[in-house]
Amino acid sequence: MSGRYLLAARPEALAAAFGIAAPPWLPPRYNIAPGGPIGIVRFVHGARDFALVRWGLIPSWVRDPRKYGPFVNARAEGIAEKPAFRGGMRYRRCLVPASGWYHWEQRGGARRPWLVRPRAGGPIGFAGIWDPWLGADGSEIDGALIITVPASPDIAGIADRMPAVIAPEDHGRWLDADRITAPAAALLLRPAEAETMEAVPISDRVNRVENDDPSLLEPVAGGG
Repeated sequence: MSGRYLLAARPEALAAAFGIAAPPWLPPRYNIAPGGPIGIVRFVHGARDFALVRWGLIPSWVRDPRKYGPFVNARAEGIAEKPAFRGGMRYRRCLVPASGWYHWEQRGGARRPWLVRPRAGGPIGFAGIWDPWLGADGSEIDGALIITVPASPDIAGIADRMPAVIAPEDHGRWLDADRITAPAAALLLRPAEAETMEAVPISDRVNRVENDDPSLLEPVAGGG
């Protein structure tokens, strides 16, 4: 995964897709980058809740984040056993609502940007985990990462990895850490079904995070 995605769904669409109260204020974002705020859906006191956290997880046991950079992505393979992610997989799983993501394909000496999105439209939920990090001064930062899996057949020609997309019928199982164990939840981390995603070549305007507007989604010639 490249480390950029978008969320352009209206709050009402997010509420319907994820079983949450509609966020009162959530403008569309077309170029979401690591280090900034992202929306996640998580369980709080047994109910689904929408929250803003930082994209970049610092494991709770890290004392000095300057020596241990935040994780933006994590591979699904073996994630339930890895010390940095074991606690998150057991207790703090989340969904990251998205409308698609960006991938940069290496072709010769050039990197070509692609927009990958669901063919059926609408928001999708990336598998994620979150963790609170407490500083020595009492400050607290809630951070999250996105879990990746091998690319689905739809995009295997341009990418080798993709975000794990949790099917709507599995949202509850992924989020319910009280009843669903980490190994059982890990079985939900798999590539998207064939013919559910499409890749569209787009302008290299997406390379700059300052560019954050709907024109980033417009196809350009040169795909294939």
